[in-house]
Amino acid sequence: MSTDAITPRSKDFAQWYQDVIRQGDLAEPAEVVRGCMVIKPHGYAIWENIQKELDRRFKATGHKNAYFPLLIPLSFLAKEAEHVEGFAMECAVVTHSGLRASKDGGKTGLEVKNPLEEPYVIRPTSETIIGHYFARWIQSHRDLPLLINQWANVMRWEMRTRLFLRTSEFLWQEGHTAHSTHAEALEEVHRMLGVYADVAENVMAMPVIRGQKTDSEKFAGALSSFSMEAMMQDGKALQAGTSHDLGQNFGKAFDVRFQNKSGEVEYVWQTSWGASTRLVGGLIMTHSDDAGLVVPPKLAPIHVAIIPIFKNDAERSKVVEAGEQVRRECVAAGLSAVLDDRDDLRPGAKHFHWEQRGVPARVEIGPRDVASGSCVIKRRDRDPKEKTAAPLAGVGAALTALMDEIQQALFARAKAFRDSRLVKVDTYDDFRAALEGPSGGNFLLAHWDGTRETEEQIKKETRATIRCIPFEGDGEPGRCILTGRPSARRVIFAQAY
Repeated sequence: MSTDAITPRSKDFAQWYQDVIRQGDLAEPAEVVRGCMVIKPHGYAIWENIQKELDRRFKATGHKNAYFPLLIPLSFLAKEAEHVEGFAMECAVVTHSGLRASKDGGKTGLEVKNPLEEPYVIRPTSETIIGHYFARWIQSHRDLPLLINQWANVMRWEMRTRLFLRTSEFLWQEGHTAHSTHAEALEEVHRMLGVYADVAENVMAMPVIRGQKTDSEKFAGALSSFSMEAMMQDGKALQAGTSHDLGQNFGKAFDVRFQNKSGEVEYVWQTSWGASTRLVGGLIMTHSDDAGLVVPPKLAPIHVAIIPIFKNDAERSKVVEAGEQVRRECVAAGLSAVLDDRDDLRPGAKHFHWEQRGVPARVEIGPRDVASGSCVIKRRDRDPKEKTAAPLAGVGAALTALMDEIQQALFARAKAFRDSRLVKVDTYDDFRAALEGPSGGNFLLAHWDGTRETEEQIKKETRATIRCIPFEGDGEPGRCILTGRPSARRVIFAQAY
């Protein structure tokens, strides 16, 4: 491999993204299964760390993990009209079971055997089947709130796919809860959006903007939807997590009722919320550079790569021994560290290997370093030519402190970039000009008249959508950039993944 194996971001951002994934050994297309991907061990380790951070917070807020069937009876989706309409074109359907051998022209093959009495949909999401079981589990106000989370895979038959960001099969979690009042359900919706934002900003070092989706962008079957939107390095938006107020729609569709404290029977109020492996794509596009993957320390499968430098066996013995001591210190300090003592690679190739995998820090130890009781540290988030000398004694504690510094620096850098691309516009001409500036896209704070027709026309003409109506902002009234009609406040427009 050579450093020019990664296309510069400025030349072709989409190709750069694919190159970073390939060089970082994160994933590859599953060419034998249309639109799917194989997540390789290093990529899966990053997802596992995201999963752990989310799961810990879910459990701390009272949620319990469960698992529901992959196959959903077709009739279940038909019970909530808006929901089935929203997912109809993405559904993969199982219609037969069993195979039998057949011969055609002397060649042995297989053919499907038994048509099913009722087809099954491979879950695109689980509101319907979970609603069915909620109806069996809930009878009284004493059964509420019911707080369930599921870690699972889902299938949505995508036409245009991109690794991690949009694949036909992907991994995610989906929370599903039932409550006795609408106010309690709304509190849950906002609580879980806050959990997502906490992980995004404090773990992924990825700044986000929280807000409400418009009616045309909300989840199919919900009363209202809320999202967190992150800006990627090309200025496009990534919807990084969503939380939905389902109202009583699914309660009525699946007859999920309870007896309240007064003895009256009511339908429950439900929520659902989810985040997926697209977070790995968001991490890549938020932090990585033209040299490859950059991983925030709180998500890094490996925090420190130790690279011994030697010319002969005598030097090898000394520097490897010193490197092993550094590795043990790192592990004792709670860091994951690897000692790269491979004899078949030169030090430069080892640096390149770990740089491509986004390891936050590399420690270099040569014979002179051993003699002076020191080592050289290189940070992944800085210029690769930048080096810092550090004492070998206490290096574990020094590297632990460095991880915190890198984590904070990555967030500050991403936030400064995002803030520099938040642009207020007041006319449609300015809107179109600012949408794709000379250095990339922007998040545009613009007035909108609140109509679906205006939203759709802007989308058709510019490919920009309303990412959210942000919770925070000046709330200033104005005039819609397209129609000139009154607008209560600015919303965020952007082109998106």
